[in-house]
Amino acid sequence: MRTISLSNASIGRGQPVFTIAEMSGNHNGNLDRALRIVDAVATTGANALKIQTYTPDTLTIDSDAPAFRVAGEHGLWGGRNLYSLYEEAHMPWEWHDAIFARARSHGLIPFSTPFDPTSIELLEGLGVEMYKTASAEIVDVPLLREVARTGKPMIVSTGMASLSEIDAAVSAIRDAGGTQLVLLACTAAYPAQPEEARLGNIQVLRDAFDVPVGLSDHTLGIGVSVAAAALGAVAIEKHVTLDRSDGGVDADFSLTPSEFSALVVAAEQARVAVDSGVRFGPTTDEQTVLALRRSLYVVADVTAGDAVTSENVRSIRPAGGLSADSFALIEGRMFTRDVQRGTALTWDLL
Repeated sequence: MRTISLSNASIGRGQPVFTIAEMSGNHNGNLDRALRIVDAVATTGANALKIQTYTPDTLTIDSDAPAFRVAGEHGLWGGRNLYSLYEEAHMPWEWHDAIFARARSHGLIPFSTPFDPTSIELLEGLGVEMYKTASAEIVDVPLLREVARTGKPMIVSTGMASLSEIDAAVSAIRDAGGTQLVLLACTAAYPAQPEEARLGNIQVLRDAFDVPVGLSDHTLGIGVSVAAAALGAVAIEKHVTLDRSDGGVDADFSLTPSEFSALVVAAEQARVAVDSGVRFGPTTDEQTVLALRRSLYVVADVTAGDAVTSENVRSIRPAGGLSADSFALIEGRMFTRDVQRGTALTWDLL
């Protein structure tokens, strides 16, 4: 399985979990807020800052026909007209340069999700280092080919897709010259429920396509993402906002900066813990704790000729004396010399 090498990070098995903070529509139409999100992300330990590059007109048309509205039962956007929703959420293209520059000044990798050839052209002009394609676009094979032709690494979300659709997408990317590919397991619901996370797909995708696999996570909190890291997810993407109480189209299922910081730490802990493998016996750090195991000690001053009893010999911490299970063998034996309280009991004292 290939490791994807970037300017200041790598994505692949055996590498630290690559964490992606997705701004999406949480800028709330304000460039200053967008830049403050970038600044906040830089404090979390995230590797990358991701945005989305589209306009309402590159995604849909302005129509009020039923097909152009979000299903009414949707918890966040039910009944919304698609055009107006995308108009509210989209990142103005004239902001991209400032956001990329701010992210790079913090050492973050800025990149984006394009939705049409004109957005790819814009991002290429900004020197984007890699691309992410959205779950709904996995069936837009011409778009995938267009992104692959840039020669940049691609991260592809697979929410809603069947294995045959994923296979078609991967084949199209490879046929177009895309050799640096990461797939993301994903449940494309907003928010997604943990019972629909299907984290077992991570292993299936890894085995089926021989590529690094991560998770695009829309569940609440960080638990599902940490579990994914334990199962071998090499990258984790979560939406981030300054404060959920500020509102916005994605705020309800986004992490705050402090929560994202916790995710960065916990996901890497999970990866390292699982990668530690199988081995019994004391670890290096446990060597000092071995000294705290119980053993038999003299717990009252005795003189030569005294018999060993439960009053003068007990199993206590620390180690150093005979094993606790030895008491039945030595009870009633005589001490050969005077022994002070606090002495480890050894055979030469009996």
